[in-house]
Amino acid sequence: AKHSNLYIISDEIYELLNYGEIDHVIIASFPEVYNQTITVNGLSKGFAMTGWRVGYIGAPDWIAKACTKFQSNFTSGTNSVAQRACKAAVEADPASVQYMVNTFASRREKMVSWINEIPGFELDTPPGAFYIFPRVADLLGKKFNGKVLNTSLDLSIYLLEEGLVSTVPGDAFGLPGYIRFSYAAAEADLQEAVRRVKAAVAQLED
Repeated sequence: AKHSNLYIISDEIYELLNYGEIDHVIIASFPEVYNQTITVNGLSKGFAMTGWRVGYIGAPDWIAKACTKFQSNFTSGTNSVAQRACKAAVEADPASVQYMVNTFASRREKMVSWINEIPGFELDTPPGAFYIFPRVADLLGKKFNGKVLNTSLDLSIYLLEEGLVSTVPGDAFGLPGYIRFSYAAAEADLQEAVRRVKAAVAQLED
């Protein structure tokens, strides 16, 4: 990018949800591309404020001003209550965020262990966020009541209809043969969801 007129849009929304195995490096921290980087962030993930809908960008002045003009006519301004809440969040003791990260880390370890016990699922431990993205390609081609599950979308629909567990197919991310689970839920609910998935998978036939 530094040798062209390209700009980098860097989505840093999961910046704080890092479990420590890999150092998080913000692209704009590299001086050679600083003036070509548009950093997008918010408080939805790192501060568990998804309903407040508050985000921000860091960008060269002319880009930031153009975005402000567009945003002010598109969604107007952020309400004052949300602004005060976000101010309190970013000024709070970082230990509160770390507590949340530690809780997610514990759920992550359990979900990885539980999911890897299900035949046909293959999963590495993710270094951040609150999702797991297991490979399920070995289950594709299997049948339930005569219907063939050809894609990860088919499998996601099957798990929803038969197990009442919602997942997102990898096809939505350009990665067929995978499905995504979120573990942003109570541990008891996660354990029950995995039990249902395991039971649903056990009903599949070659």
